[in-house]
Amino acid sequence: MTRKTLYVILGAIAIAAVIIVIVLQAQRTTQPTEEARHVVVERGTLLVAVSASGIIEPQARAKLSFEQPGLVDEVLVEAGDTVKKGDILTRLDTGQLALQVRQAQAGMASAEVQLAQLKGSARAEEIAAAEANLRAAEARVSNAAAQLDRLKSGATEAEIAAAEAELAAAMAEQKKAEDLHELTMTCVTFEWGGVERTICPALGAPEEQARYSLEAANKALALAQARYDEVLAGASANQIRAAEASVLAAAAQRDAAKAQLDLLLSGATEAQITATEAQVEQARASLEQAELALELATLRAPFDGVVAAVNVKADEIAPTGQPAITVLDTSQFHITVSVDELDVGRLSEEQAVEVTVEAFPNVTLDGTVESIAPAATFEGSIVYYEVTIALDPTDLPIRADMTANATIVVQELSDVLLIPTWVVRIDRRTGQTYVDKQVGSQTERVDVTLGARHEGIAEVVDGLSEGDVVVWIQTGLFAQY
Repeated sequence: MTRKTLYVILGAIAIAAVIIVIVLQAQRTTQPTEEARHVVVERGTLLVAVSASGIIEPQARAKLSFEQPGLVDEVLVEAGDTVKKGDILTRLDTGQLALQVRQAQAGMASAEVQLAQLKGSARAEEIAAAEANLRAAEARVSNAAAQLDRLKSGATEAEIAAAEAELAAAMAEQKKAEDLHELTMTCVTFEWGGVERTICPALGAPEEQARYSLEAANKALALAQARYDEVLAGASANQIRAAEASVLAAAAQRDAAKAQLDLLLSGATEAQITATEAQVEQARASLEQAELALELATLRAPFDGVVAAVNVKADEIAPTGQPAITVLDTSQFHITVSVDELDVGRLSEEQAVEVTVEAFPNVTLDGTVESIAPAATFEGSIVYYEVTIALDPTDLPIRADMTANATIVVQELSDVLLIPTWVVRIDRRTGQTYVDKQVGSQTERVDVTLGARHEGIAEVVDGLSEGDVVVWIQTGLFAQY
């Protein structure tokens, strides 16, 4: 045997060995590891239900807030307190608001008196008072006009002479004070009885007093000079305009006084009465607004309930637009859940509901469908309806905002064939549901038609009979559907 032939034989043997290993490995891979579970088809009752989750809500929830800013005067409740409808919970400092109410009351009373006067006949004393007001107004017009004329015509010789005399007197006083101050410059200072004293032999007074007298005389002289200059210069444009404005104002007051007198003498017109009635209504609206503001400064319980939260403190500024106090009506609880549009058609009011609360997982509560929303809510491509479920009274210490799960029983199927859904398979190619039925020592595929399903149990409509044994076998090649 040649060396070449030997190599060929060894290579063939090696290839054969590899093939054998691959085949054995493939056999081990395809060999199923079986785990069989058997189920007997039985008749029973199936409850068909719609399940959904939601939050437990109280009968009512009121988030009370102040509509106007202000300092909190007092807070009378704490979280957890039980309150009755109308109880005061907290209030703002109402001193300013009460004053506004009193002012509005006074304004309305004045408007009502004025309206009554217009509608009634004038009394003699009212006419006399109106005539006196007119005379006083006319006098003011005359005085203002005379003052304006004086400003426009300039100072009289007498006014100039008076100003000159005042200036001369001020100059003399200033000279006298200046001379006296000069005399104090020769003063002698010495100590007497532990106190330092200054004596001016020529004056007999301390130097400080003479200095103050000189300063006062200088100021008086400057003022007299300014008045003298003003008299010679005459009135400024601003003074004339101010005097003219005074004349106009006095004339307007005179006209108003005359109109009031004419009104008393002739009686009110229909238009005047209508306008005054409008003023009364406006005053009444202002009063109601002030009273409402005062009322809104106090927060009261809108119903019997429990205080859930207090977000204000005494002597602090109350927030506006944010809840100051939250009150809950816990006389009854309900849950609002979202139900898919495919299931909502099977629901109706008064249907029984079983509710479990996550805080108490081993307790089931009873409830009733209270209402179903007439319109859908859209969330992306999902369409659902809100369903409100009323909870029956219970001793369980449930609280608002707990998470709960609701099961609404929509149908009860009696005497139907039942199997667990985990034994059901589906043909990936056709979509047909089927099971593996035990026949003797073998299993065979049986197509089945399923009906209602709930909580892992399915109704068998066709394909199986009571007592049939269904086998579920999990292997390395197949998996449960």
